[in-house]
Amino acid sequence: MSLSDRLNEDMKQAMKSQDKFKLSVIRMVRSTIKNSEIDLKRPLDDNEVLDVLTREIKQRKDSLQEFAKAGRDDLADNLKAELVILAEYMPQQLSEEEVKAIVQQTIQQIGASSKADMGKVMTALMPQVKGRADGKLINQLVQQLLG
Repeated sequence: MSLSDRLNEDMKQAMKSQDKFKLSVIRMVRSTIKNSEIDLKRPLDDNEVLDVLTREIKQRKDSLQEFAKAGRDDLADNLKAELVILAEYMPQQLSEEEVKAIVQQTIQQIGASSKADMGKVMTALMPQVKGRADGKLINQLVQQLLG
């Protein structure tokens, strides 16, 4: 089952169970997906839907930090609940050790030796861990291992 189909099925289930919060989160994501489809003038494949979900999660994490700084716990709690729902649609996340092993392997394959090679490493690395690891963590590990 594709991610789009799964979102549709979960939306129907949320309607039946009258879970208004989950329904609103799924509708929000489906709206963003639909807007992307309109922009591209074609349906999105699973990788593109995954990109949309990743962007949505990143936006919420950034907002969560801002709300926490501002002392808006009510809004922060709401975003945390949205993140839990969105995380259900993401692939299994890699542990930090797994990411570190993939980064080391990629650095060796490319033959990178300094921070000047960081762009090459990131370009080769990102497709391997797409949706399965946080970009900030990957960036930190690459910098740490190259520096």
